[in-house]
Amino acid sequence: MAEDAALPPGIDVHIPNAARMYNYFLGGKDNFAVDREAAERVLAVAPEARQLARRNRAFLRRAVRHLAAEAGIRQFVDIGTGLPTEGNVHEIAGQIDPGTRVVYVDNDPVVLAHARALLSNATNTVSIEGDLREPETIFDNPELLSLIDFSEPVAVLLLAVLHFLPDGDRPAELVARLRDTLPPSSYLVLSHVTAEERAGSAQEGAAVYQKASSSVTLRTRSQISGFFDGFELLDPGVVRLDEWRPDHDATMASRALDLPTWFLCGIGRVSDPQE
Repeated sequence: MAEDAALPPGIDVHIPNAARMYNYFLGGKDNFAVDREAAERVLAVAPEARQLARRNRAFLRRAVRHLAAEAGIRQFVDIGTGLPTEGNVHEIAGQIDPGTRVVYVDNDPVVLAHARALLSNATNTVSIEGDLREPETIFDNPELLSLIDFSEPVAVLLLAVLHFLPDGDRPAELVARLRDTLPPSSYLVLSHVTAEERAGSAQEGAAVYQKASSSVTLRTRSQISGFFDGFELLDPGVVRLDEWRPDHDATMASRALDLPTWFLCGIGRVSDPQE
């Protein structure tokens, strides 16, 4: 991405941006020098960050395939979607049912500009501006309501999002408000960073984000599991990225490179009182 190119309003090319850093970890080109420099500082203390970012995307793909193919979900709301990359939600779910409806939600101007360009010819898919700290405004958005029918199950995706909310934002309460909006048999998919192993390196990597657009809060396995309060947690529970129902690629990746547990993930289901 050229620094001197015309940019959407609100973009600061002098402050590292978490979404653009993640894009760099994934090998993307939608980032600036300041993002690459910050990402390299993370990699200097936590070189596994690049592989973990890729495994997080692989978990996303497996989760969407499972919910679309096995659970019959035909509506997805991806909050904090980040910059588009290979294997987006609408592409994965669309392979199973082209009629699947997908809403991407983000508050980052770069993300919104790229997502809207990508989706200019897409059907049943939109990108809207929204902030997880105001969940009701997301679900009241007219563009979202034009696609999402809350009388039917919905899957809400929070991939690598909640660790950008400090404890002062009361993230568990925000997730509970999302849960209470969802109809029965809906799902929550999330992944979150932790410092379960090699805590010193994890904390050094997280410290880089203190000077970025969003700081990182490392949480324990117990705290991350707490986000699923009120949900039925699907097997195998809250686990490492490559341990959630691995396919052949995930199994081979796990064998090829054993990474520290710096990411945990899981999927929960909203109970249906008629069951």
